[in-house]
Amino acid sequence: MLKKLEITSKFLKQVSTLIKSREQAAIIKIFLEIHPADIAEIIENLNDDEGQYIFEILESQKSADTIIELEDEIRDNFLSELSPKEIAEDLIEKLESDDAVDIISDLSEDKKNKVLTYIEDKSQYNNITDLLSYDTNTAGGLMAKELIKVNENWSTVECLAEMRKQAKRIKKVHTIYIIDNNNILLGLLSLRNLLVSEKSTPIKSIIKKDIISVKSYEKKEVVANIMNKYDLVVLPVVDKNNKLLGRITIDDVIDYVKEDAEKDYQMASGISEDIESNDNIFELTRARLPWLIIGMVGGILGAKIIGVFDLENNFELAFFIPLIAAMGGNVGVQSAAIVVQGLANNNLQSNNISNKLIREFGVGLLNGIICSIIILFVTIILGFSFALSITVSISLLSVIIFAAIFGTFIPLILNKNNIDPALATGPFITTVNDILGLIIYFSIGQAIL
Repeated sequence: MLKKLEITSKFLKQVSTLIKSREQAAIIKIFLEIHPADIAEIIENLNDDEGQYIFEILESQKSADTIIELEDEIRDNFLSELSPKEIAEDLIEKLESDDAVDIISDLSEDKKNKVLTYIEDKSQYNNITDLLSYDTNTAGGLMAKELIKVNENWSTVECLAEMRKQAKRIKKVHTIYIIDNNNILLGLLSLRNLLVSEKSTPIKSIIKKDIISVKSYEKKEVVANIMNKYDLVVLPVVDKNNKLLGRITIDDVIDYVKEDAEKDYQMASGISEDIESNDNIFELTRARLPWLIIGMVGGILGAKIIGVFDLENNFELAFFIPLIAAMGGNVGVQSAAIVVQGLANNNLQSNNISNKLIREFGVGLLNGIICSIIILFVTIILGFSFALSITVSISLLSVIIFAAIFGTFIPLILNKNNIDPALATGPFITTVNDILGLIIYFSIGQAIL
């Protein structure tokens, strides 16, 4: 039984000491009952040579299960040290088709072709080459080919015999699918119904037809939304004619959701590329610099706008520039975040976009009125002139309403043009709101003062 391991600095030091003294038997004994995900974390916390040593002495099945848990950069380093034959025999042949494809996809085209020639299992070779033909961002690219399927015309006795044969090459049986003679998916088979039925009972009489499936060309986010909505652990994948192709399990979807959330978080933080904390300085700089430059340009434009308006005779307007800019940016990001969340969860349809804009206008108006009343009384109490207090109050109301609508509208436009709407929750919308907020503020100030 695999143990749940708490990876502490003391444990890592112990492992490191054993590696330095090359206590191979002791290391193997420690790792024998450790889950591959924990082994991957241990390797990621050791230096490159120590991690490589651990990986090399692991039993082949465990090393195969471990490599799919590793971060991409470390996995690529390990794969680069292995020959195509070693990758095929020691890793690929030990993995299910979806995990095997993840490994092969990381290889160069030349090495990928060489690895494929060393795969002796014809069935696995066909499964892998078939999966490689699908777009990685679709259900087909996410699915595995290993599953158990039975024909509707079989009896329960025939069904059990065939299931035993199929189960030999499958690590985990999630469900049993029922097909016709043309491989068309008809439904599911309940294990309970199978066990309590007479030996001669035809499978078609105990079929469960209310099955949810997904087409192979559907995007990954569609798969994630379906599995989340219907609380599914496994989802069958079919082609346009409803022929059964494979299945997607919840662990694959969780991996995708995690990667997508990390990507959106980085984009919202102004990081333009997918990076890891251990990437080199140049990669980290390249990912962060574009939005820093955009923010700097926004700051220059803001300074230019301030220079256009007359602050010499109304210098007190400058006191509230940070307030106006901050409130506009915050409101815009809040509105954008809600819309991006709705788009990600597929809760925001094209027929209710106008309702969303009206709702955000209402929210912006109410928030704006409350904040403008507060700032009006505060500025008067602090001794600012009534004219300035009115200017700041009206400006704040206008900026909040504008930012709410702008923050709602921009991610919708980006999504319509197939641009990741998460872009709207980052420095982009903050910078634009800062500039337009200042224009609104000084325009109102010029009109009143």
